[in-house]
Amino acid sequence: MPKRKLKWLLLAAIALVTGVGGYVFWTGNRDLSEDSNEALRLKPSAAATLPNTSRQLSWRYFDEKGYVVAARVKEGADPYERHKFNQEASDALPSNRAIPDTRHPQCIPEGDPRPGERLPATSVIITFHNEARSALLRTIVRQAWCEVVCVVPARPGRRHCECNQGWLPPLLRRVKEDPRRIVCPVIDVINLNSFKYFGASSDLRGGFDWNLVFKWEFLSSKEREERAIHPTLPIRTPMIAGGLFVVDKANFEHLGTYDTAMDIWGGENLEFSFRVWQCGGSLEILPCSRVGHVFRKQHPYSFPGGSGNVFARNTRRAAEVWMDDFKKYYYAMVPVARNVPMGSIEERLQLRKRLGCQSFQWYLDNVFPELKVPVAGGERLASLRQGALCLDTLGGAEGSPVGLFVCHGAGGNQHWSLASRLIAHGGLCVTLDEQLGSLLLRPCGGHPSQRWLWQDHKLQQPGGKLCLDGSGGQLSAKPCRRTANSQRWTLST
Repeated sequence: MPKRKLKWLLLAAIALVTGVGGYVFWTGNRDLSEDSNEALRLKPSAAATLPNTSRQLSWRYFDEKGYVVAARVKEGADPYERHKFNQEASDALPSNRAIPDTRHPQCIPEGDPRPGERLPATSVIITFHNEARSALLRTIVRQAWCEVVCVVPARPGRRHCECNQGWLPPLLRRVKEDPRRIVCPVIDVINLNSFKYFGASSDLRGGFDWNLVFKWEFLSSKEREERAIHPTLPIRTPMIAGGLFVVDKANFEHLGTYDTAMDIWGGENLEFSFRVWQCGGSLEILPCSRVGHVFRKQHPYSFPGGSGNVFARNTRRAAEVWMDDFKKYYYAMVPVARNVPMGSIEERLQLRKRLGCQSFQWYLDNVFPELKVPVAGGERLASLRQGALCLDTLGGAEGSPVGLFVCHGAGGNQHWSLASRLIAHGGLCVTLDEQLGSLLLRPCGGHPSQRWLWQDHKLQQPGGKLCLDGSGGQLSAKPCRRTANSQRWTLST
């Protein structure tokens, strides 16, 4: 199959697609608990000598131990080198190991089909490339009462997940009720060093900043209070992480599947999320469905042209097709993206027109009103520099402290607007909290605590008594001193 035809498969970690056909890896309707699972129970190595055959064989003939040992870490080799997680720790665990049930107790009944309930026929699509064998087997073993389709693409995929108890019925139920929904599990954490399984908070949803970098953010206090009473409620999310979701096959095709001109990894979840919401669908996270994932700190594969260029190409395509005039804020945050070739987007623009999709203004008003539009003039941004350090959001959200970080020249968290005497970043302003004596990110409102006058390379609060100070690499507001180099800033565009 041509490389381009496979690209959409590379963009999902596990795409759980209802009703998809394909090459059958395993079909079953059995309990896959640790006690009763026959699927990957260890077998004598002699079973591996069975002749190759095109007919489907029972998993009971699979030699798991031999399969894993054949690709083990060589003696003296770095167990992190190949996959950027501890392969030795992974290989030491059985494929059907017991993991903690991290669901809320009220979720447990939701994990089984209800009496007389008919849930949709389901295929689980798992794409993988040079994956650790033990991690791949644990991804497969808990896929119950569904067809498992394993695809080996030419480019990397991430197949290091573990499905928890009762993970599938809640997802299928929501899609059956409304096929326009795309639903996701809560993504638990599998430690990359020990492979210990940890439950994640169910009070999170997906979001992003104007640099189009995905991030997890806490629900509002009102939503958390409501969820304390009704912990099984679905969570509307502006953005999905992109690796684990259930979608109706017909709806997926109606929406245009994936943008196949994107490369390798990154940005596809943004484009897909914009498209789903703006074209009549919805995105949800279901707290009663849990799937663990190994979150790595490095990619184990290479990006032709560099990961930054690949990510910029992909996100630029998403911005140009779906963000209308608001794309200017993306380019202000990531100016280098303007010079990254993105290929033709005509086909995707025609798709948007054919589907009659909403504007990005509609998305901001109805889906993600918490994403603040930068203040007037905010599209002309610069870095505030002091020696080798720059003013940085430190990746924080509303209420988080700002600080100093080594200047990297890539914009993003270090790009600020000084319009209207504000130091603004994506609708949040550097605010002096006099009670705490700290500098925090707060919604821009023009309060005197957010006013900073640029004068003689200093940033002064009204009255000229306090200045932004970076002494000792720590950001603070201190009494203004004319000769203090720690209060002297330069603008770098």
